[in-house]
Amino acid sequence: MNRQSILYFILAGVFFGGTFVAARGGLEYFPPLLFVALRFDIAAALLLAYVLIAYSREEILPRSSDDIVSIIGTGVLVIGLANAFLFVGQQYAPSSVGAIVFSLIPILTTLFAAVLLGSKEFSNRTITGTVIGLVGVVLVVSPDLATSGSMTGRIALFVGAVSAALGAVLIKYAQPQISSTVRIAWGLPLAAILSHGFAFTAGEEFGEIIWTTEALLALAYVSIFAGVLAYTAYFALLDTAGPVQANLMFYLIPIVSTIGGAVLLGESITPFVVLGFVIVFVGFAVIGSESVEINEIRVRMYNTLTKSDTNVSEVSNQQKSD
Repeated sequence: MNRQSILYFILAGVFFGGTFVAARGGLEYFPPLLFVALRFDIAAALLLAYVLIAYSREEILPRSSDDIVSIIGTGVLVIGLANAFLFVGQQYAPSSVGAIVFSLIPILTTLFAAVLLGSKEFSNRTITGTVIGLVGVVLVVSPDLATSGSMTGRIALFVGAVSAALGAVLIKYAQPQISSTVRIAWGLPLAAILSHGFAFTAGEEFGEIIWTTEALLALAYVSIFAGVLAYTAYFALLDTAGPVQANLMFYLIPIVSTIGGAVLLGESITPFVVLGFVIVFVGFAVIGSESVEINEIRVRMYNTLTKSDTNVSEVSNQQKSD
């Protein structure tokens, strides 16, 4: 990744990491799906205003079916469904557990990329890494080993992670021409409509909201920092680095959310959950690490030595001629 991608990586990881803390705190005052819907209402209004000022009409309008597919992947999968399941799941699990379950996204992204993009074959290394990662997830979601939160919350979080990973790969598969910022500006209203529909179906009402300073701060954070700014950085990262490398960012998120949850919410994390996260990380390291072929090393060493010997021979012959 270049410097710009690294900057996007850090910004997205930090801002998204705070989402789990703000969501956990805000859910004391908001029904979960209505919380998500209001978040996207605000984020959509802010980003649409910016796009209308900064971009021309030609740049704003989708130009192909690929652009439309990428907008749907952005609004429905990566933003809408992923966050709906995240906020529902966070009712039943600490912020650190939510972040750790979402750290499965890199492994899921690799598997979806193998199917949709053909970017990696299902080698023994891929299969081994996936199995290791899933063992880590079992430790995180097991009601017997990881005792923080309920199974319902972890299942919801896992479904959200699947949606985010699939959406990221779908966007890459579509190869849109529309810019990532404009794509988010189209996607956020879709996510808002979807979330309001879920909230209405679930019977959530505005009268259930408890308006406090803490509630407003939580809503402001998830709307602006974890909404407009985080998604702008994340989708720019997807465009520059690709879904597999970009989603490594989800390994930074648990660090931010764990520290934030401990400092702001007084949360703790069990040893089994920590172990589960470490194993998930090892699993993706096995999948994503570059393979080192012994034969390639031998060829390079041979070429280097041969070139060196040739140079020595040429010098010797030159000296004899002199």
